[in-house]
Amino acid sequence: MSHGSEGAGRGAVGTESATQGAGRGANGALRRALDTDALLDDPGTRIVVCCGSGGVGKTTTAAALGLRAAERGRRAVVITVDPARRLAQSMGLESLDNTPRPVPLPEGARGSMHAMMLDMKRTFDEVVREHADPERARQILANPFYQTLSTSFSGTQEYMAMEKLGQLRQSGDWDLIVVDTPPSRSALDFLDAPKRLGRFLDGRLIRFLSAPASTGAFRLLGAGFNLMTSTIGKIVGAQFLDDLRSFVSAFDTVFGGFQERAERTYRLLRAPGTAFVVVAVPDTDAMREASFFVERLATDAMPLAGLVVNRAHPLPDGAAADLSRDKALSAADALDRAGDRPLAAAALRLHAERVRIRERETLLRDRMLSGHPRVRVTEVAALPEDVHDLDGLRRIGAALADAGQGGTAG
Repeated sequence: MSHGSEGAGRGAVGTESATQGAGRGANGALRRALDTDALLDDPGTRIVVCCGSGGVGKTTTAAALGLRAAERGRRAVVITVDPARRLAQSMGLESLDNTPRPVPLPEGARGSMHAMMLDMKRTFDEVVREHADPERARQILANPFYQTLSTSFSGTQEYMAMEKLGQLRQSGDWDLIVVDTPPSRSALDFLDAPKRLGRFLDGRLIRFLSAPASTGAFRLLGAGFNLMTSTIGKIVGAQFLDDLRSFVSAFDTVFGGFQERAERTYRLLRAPGTAFVVVAVPDTDAMREASFFVERLATDAMPLAGLVVNRAHPLPDGAAADLSRDKALSAADALDRAGDRPLAAAALRLHAERVRIRERETLLRDRMLSGHPRVRVTEVAALPEDVHDLDGLRRIGAALADAGQGGTAG
């Protein structure tokens, strides 16, 4: 497998000749389908990362992939960051927390499934305790600056999602980890935030603000430096500066461990056995985010399995699928003029609207894929209601697999 190439996969997913389930775009170009069953069945696939902008169905997609993998024989664990209770309930659990919980699977399932919801503060606390001696860990955990950093600082959730992924991979308890990335405004935050947090913790400004005034170099600055720190103290608060100094002093001994772990997990995301699944919905912003993410994965040499276009509106099979929007509207107008069959006219107009929606979705999808012709794609039709049980997740998993094996609607 070539890790830098768009759409590269492994096994049956990644072969150039694997055109089963392929469709054709508006320009007639062959589109290769994402075969999710081949991806999940491959024992070489150890991590699947579902990514995309917020609100596109990443959490449900991740849970559905984990369930399908478990029923097909994998020992799967799903990391979710969705705070809603509905996902836990859909998997037959009262709640999710930072510890993987077994999901009760029906008879016939050949594997097992666990699920957990990321608790970023608890995960941060675990890393501190692992890298610091008990007294130093106590100082860090009790520090007000740390408490703010570990619960609300931009990038902490993404950093801790990668940290938890590394912990689960190192444990060896599961042969497949499915990651639901945090619901960031931008899909790129998952890759950017850990480095951003690391740069903040090791940055010149935080070192400057936290440096004690008695430092030799600062003593040479004399009254000017004291005046500047006094002014900064008035802006951010003297107590804040004291907390920051205490935090940096205590955190210095464990910072190297944080950086090393982040870099190790980042390497894991690029390694054979990891597959990114980009999830989008057929609207302009989400498809643009998907395109940015595909480009970023290629730049960082991270393995992309394919694109899931969620909540699509394919036309029904049969003769109606060949009835164009213009013909449907013309037929409806003719019935109106004749004063005949008003229900049939209404049905024709409803069909014309569905065709219009489908044409727009197809245009957005094909426009995105025209810039990334090697990306494999599958579609999942919009459901009339939210998923609320295992059967619903199973239907999503089956739809993901069926679309890959039966082709994406053109």
